Amino acid sequence: MVVCGLACWRCRWLLPLLLGLAIIMGIIALAGRGWLESESGPYVQQASLWESCTRGEEDLNWSCESLMDYGWGRAAAATYLVGFVILVICFALAVIAFSIEILRFNFVRGIGGLLFVVAAFQIIGLVIYPVKFTEEIPLTGDNMFSWAYGFGWASTVVVIGCAFFFCCLPNWEDEVLGNIKPTYYYSSPERAPYLN
Repeated sequence: MVVCGLACWRCRWLLPLLLGLAIIMGIIALAGRGWLESESGPYVQQASLWESCTRGEEDLNWSCESLMDYGWGRAAAATYLVGFVILVICFALAVIAFSIEILRFNFVRGIGGLLFVVAAFQIIGLVIYPVKFTEEIPLTGDNMFSWAYGFGWASTVVVIGCAFFFCCLPNWEDEVLGNIKPTYYYSSPERAPYLN
């Protein structure tokens, strides 16, 4: 005998937990200095979302310039930051939505729509940055977009996945709330003669 169930009420905290994970990755991306780094030693270049730093091969001190002096730098930072702020708002709304006993599924679908907006803002920022950085900032040696930039993309991918789940969750409202009886499937009639 197999009991089929799509979701359970106790599992409702997985989506807010995933949004919290996306927030943590977004914080790492915003604060990290590893958006662009030298690929191998000597490490002479590194950049964050906010500034670009270089140093000579023998020098220990970094010389940094703000990317906020460039229009594209402000645009990349602003779009990623706006997406991050909306993500934090969506997280708070998701915690509120899943905390109440009577889950408002139209409210949940609205959170999914906002998450698509978050993903759009973050993608814009993540695309502007490498394109304009490589065009306008002189690069020294072999460089790569590194771990903090990767955390930015990871946060965006989690947000896109959560957006789909938030938008599709109302389709399974009865299963999530436990309003339907479980369906039992039997492999053959010989095993369940009392059903005839």
